[in-house]
Amino acid sequence: MRTDDPDILQLCTQLAQALKARGWMMATAESCTGGLIAACCTSLSGSSDWFERGFVTYSNAAKTEQLGVPATLVEAHGAVSEPVARAMALGAVAHSKAQISVAVTGVAGPTGGSADKPVGLVWFGWAVGEQAWTECRRFDGDRDAVRAATVRHGLQGLLAGLEVS
Repeated sequence: MRTDDPDILQLCTQLAQALKARGWMMATAESCTGGLIAACCTSLSGSSDWFERGFVTYSNAAKTEQLGVPATLVEAHGAVSEPVARAMALGAVAHSKAQISVAVTGVAGPTGGSADKPVGLVWFGWAVGEQAWTECRRFDGDRDAVRAATVRHGLQGLLAGLEVS
């Protein structure tokens, strides 16, 4: 996936404008995208005005250590789950100076899928302060396509969250 994709850059530009208008900062908590959302956001000059930090929490231990996701939650539901995505989003806000966050955890493939959690399944979490919402999506394509679709949807969710807050 390229950080200079015109559609993604447009989403990042809209996000930057909306965050700056509110005087807000954002944070990311990424697993399956490995920091791609943060990379796309920070590809814009001046992003330090609205991008506070990114957490790349690929391992379960990192989710617990960096974001405060309870290990028992991961054990009970698995890393790719609604409760973990919600906890990641809330943890990103709690462990940063950001007012809004996006979290992603999924199976980008081509390996790692199962009947319950197939390749392309991604859980999203977004948080504004202590309020969080989640969504599950399944994307088609290879690893790059799944990760690119995840970046787009994560950014779109941030924009939607800003519109209602």
